[in-house]
This record gives sequence, C-alpha cells and structure tokens, in this order.
Amino acid sequence: MLVTTLFLLVGLGVLLAAGDALVRGAAGLARIANIPPLIVGLTVVAFGTSAPELVVTVQAVGDGAAGIAMGNIIGSNIANILLVLGVPALITPIAFDIPRLPRHGIALMLATSLFCGMVYTKGGVGLFEASIFAGGMMVYFALMIAEARAGGAEIANEAAELTPDCPRITPTLLLLIAGLIGLPVGATLLVDNGSALARMLNIRDEVIGLTVVAFGTSLPELSTVLAAAMKKQAGVVAGSIIGSNIFNMLFVGAAAGFVGFSQVTDTALMIDLPMMIAATAAVAALVLTRTNLGRLIGGSFAVIYVAYIIFLGTAGLV
Repeated sequence: MLVTTLFLLVGLGVLLAAGDALVRGAAGLARIANIPPLIVGLTVVAFGTSAPELVVTVQAVGDGAAGIAMGNIIGSNIANILLVLGVPALITPIAFDIPRLPRHGIALMLATSLFCGMVYTKGGVGLFEASIFAGGMMVYFALMIAEARAGGAEIANEAAELTPDCPRITPTLLLLIAGLIGLPVGATLLVDNGSALARMLNIRDEVIGLTVVAFGTSLPELSTVLAAAMKKQAGVVAGSIIGSNIFNMLFVGAAAGFVGFSQVTDTALMIDLPMMIAATAAVAALVLTRTNLGRLIGGSFAVIYVAYIIFLGTAGLV
C-alpha cells in the first residue's frame, strides 16, 4: 500500500508539473509565432489550465475507472469553491463586485443545471451527454470572445505573464515536449495507483477521485488565488475559478463522454452531486448579489470542505 500511495503522489506531481510546462511552452511558442496575446489567453490559458483534469478523466474512462473520472470533475468543482476560494478569503476578503462577473455566475448555474440534469437523468455521461456538453461549451466560448472584446487588455496581460519577454525556441520546445510526455505518464500513474489503492482500502473509486485527485488538480488554482490574496487582488481570480468549474463540467465532461460511458454510482448521486450543487448555489448567490466573500463565509467554506472530506473517508468505506 505504501508503494502504491507513493506512486500515486508521484503521478500527481508529474501531472501538475507537466500541465504547467505545457501551458508555458504553448504560450511561448504562440508568442514566438507572433500570435496575438489575446488569442493565447482565450485558447492556451483557458484550455491549458484544464489539462490535468482533462487527461486524468480521459485516462480514467479509458482504463475503466469511471468513478475516478466523474469524481475528479465533481470533486474539483467542490474544491475550487469551498477550498480555493474559502482559504484565501481568510487572508483578505474576495470582491465579487467585478463588472460582468454576474454573467459568469449565471453561466455557472446553467452549466451546473445542465451537467447535473443529464447525470441524474441518464445515470452517467455518454456520447449523447457529451454532445450536449460540447454544444454548451461552444456557447460559453462565444461568451468569452464577447468578454475579450470588452476587456482584451486584461486577458492579454494574463497570457503575457506566462512567458518571458523574449522566449527562446529551444527552451520553449523542451517545455512543450515535457508537457506532452509528462501529462499521460502522470495521469497513468495517478489513475492506475488510485484504482489500486481504492481496491486495497475497499472504497469506491469516486472517493479517490473526489479527494486525492480532485485536491491535487485544484492545487494550481489554490496557489494562484493565495498569491493574489497576498497582493490584495484575489477578486480578479474569482472569475477564473468560475470559468474553471464550467470547463470541468462541459469541456472535460464532454471529453469523458466521447471516450466512453461513465456510470455514476447511487452514492455519488445522493451525496457528491448535491454537495457540488450546494457549493455552486452558494458562490452563485454571492456573485449575483455582489456580496464579497469575507473571512466568516470563507472560513465556513473551508470548514465545510474539511468536514466533507472526513465524511467521505468514513462513509466511503463500502
């Protein structure tokens, strides 16, 4: 068990490092090719930050570990709201009175309703559900393009921060290669050893996906928001967290459905999806009412997340 756990953690580390390398390498190559930073921000930055979740989910479905795949999507969304937004709020309040953010709050609720409605109706995600999710992703991407026209400078700055002022071709290609090789290697280690650990502990695959995998793939967002909180700019990142959750459900969910049917267990339907819905409703209410996420609410989010993980560790033994 110790060796399996060690390889699982190694896989998680490789996955995160490879995802970062892929995003930075792709952004650098785009700048070398003189592609406008705005386009880089809308493509490389937006889709690249979902690379770990995407690769893990596809790998899990392909290996027959659908529980890890669905647990990763659901668990990442829960962690992004309760942990990634809750912990930084203990440092400084996160402002939700940002122009145009309510639109993304509405989009988050619609995406959650679509995802959960499909899962509850069909009991999982297959080809039909994937097609619907892909259509929803296209609609949201169109919304992003409209947002970019109104605030292109902000997105361009985000893309420019990923690479040096004058990226060189050799290091950039090395980053790309490292990312392309590391992602599948890390995902394989993570999924294979995660499934093995679940069997050893006699727990459902979703528990591994909802805890270790979901927490690990949310670490980049957590570190980013914590750094922003230190600079009193955490509110700027709130939109990216909302966008990340939408991408997880529609983009990653679609990819999972196109690979194969991912069954969701009755336990996940009764416990995990309602938790994701409740967390989404809470943050959407704050966004739509333009109520800042202060220390009290942020602390409550973090406590609820810890309690949820502890609950999974006990109730998940089936």
